[in-house]
Amino acid sequence: MRILHTADWHFGRALEGRSRMEEQSAFMDELVQIVEDEQIDLVLVAGDVYDSVNPPALAEQLFYEGVSRLAAGGRRQVVVIAGNHDQPERLAASSPLAAAQGITLLGLPTPQLVTAGTARTGELAKIAALPYPSEARLKELLSEDADEESLRSHYSARVGQLIRRMASGFTGDSVNVVMSHLYVLGGSETESERPIQVGGAYTVDTAALTAGAQYVALGHLHRPQLVKAPMPIRYAGSPLAYSFSEAGQAKSVTVLELAPGEEARPREIFLRSGRPLVSWKAVEGLQQVHRWLDEGRDPSAWIDLEILMTEAMSLEQIQALRRARAGFIHIRPVFTEIADTTELTAMSSLPMDELFTRFYARRTGGAVPEPELVRLFLELLHETTAQETSGE
Repeated sequence: MRILHTADWHFGRALEGRSRMEEQSAFMDELVQIVEDEQIDLVLVAGDVYDSVNPPALAEQLFYEGVSRLAAGGRRQVVVIAGNHDQPERLAASSPLAAAQGITLLGLPTPQLVTAGTARTGELAKIAALPYPSEARLKELLSEDADEESLRSHYSARVGQLIRRMASGFTGDSVNVVMSHLYVLGGSETESERPIQVGGAYTVDTAALTAGAQYVALGHLHRPQLVKAPMPIRYAGSPLAYSFSEAGQAKSVTVLELAPGEEARPREIFLRSGRPLVSWKAVEGLQQVHRWLDEGRDPSAWIDLEILMTEAMSLEQIQALRRARAGFIHIRPVFTEIADTTELTAMSSLPMDELFTRFYARRTGGAVPEPELVRLFLELLHETTAQETSGE
């Protein structure tokens, strides 16, 4: 049986107000092509289909059309679970219609094992599928003790109990898989994952997930990675980079060919869709940025620009950069320290209102303070100096 594992689509998510829908649509096109080329029998989507509990209509349309294309009228099985970003009842609402196409949508944790067969090989997969198991979604208080270590222990034990209950249906002649959306000890995080744990409370030991499975398919962490364990536990990662902490990170989906009783050997298929996120550090100032633009550096990327400046950038300079390249997300001037003694001496001879005006311009990107603000600053400075002189 050929299985594809993916997760954390986050349809509807933007990047500092820039829509990613076009990139997300391109990912879905690429994913459909991959499952065709790889002759995939079963697609596992390990949570966070959407970026919010109330996704935009275009995000929902992309999801429903996408899973329908993946299932290909029931020729291929698709199993989707809710992540912490998904509204579980909303995700599962269309289950009766989806089931007719070979699509299983699971919103809330249940003890039922999911079975999925493939006509191509005649094999049967049994999936212990556990949607994001928060206390609220489990409808139970796991520990009355507020201690983080105690809550983590109770949470991990409860997750393990749920997995073992479902895994009791595993058999020697089936392909046995665990799928969930949670944080496992040892996973490497990025900034784009909004936390699902308080401190380390909602974390799970790898021992809670084994339960006789051949492979554990996880969602939540956006960096594709294997977690150190006696058997393959893997995060598929997100298909797009959703924060600059993921700059330069290769995105992928995971594919494995698995027969009953065999050891899983997952492999990555790297994705081409999605604009890269890059960080530029222009230590030579504006001229270096313009040189990079003239060279056509990172033409399709979203860019986080840090630029070394000796004086404040004007609004016109910032607008000129944005006109030159629409991909700039952040433009952050970083000012050099004034180290020259002669300059320090010259600055010390300036009147306080001029020093304040220069300071204000540097902090605001070139703005000039209102006269009333300068007057208030001088009054406050005079009052502070008078108090220090009088010893108050």
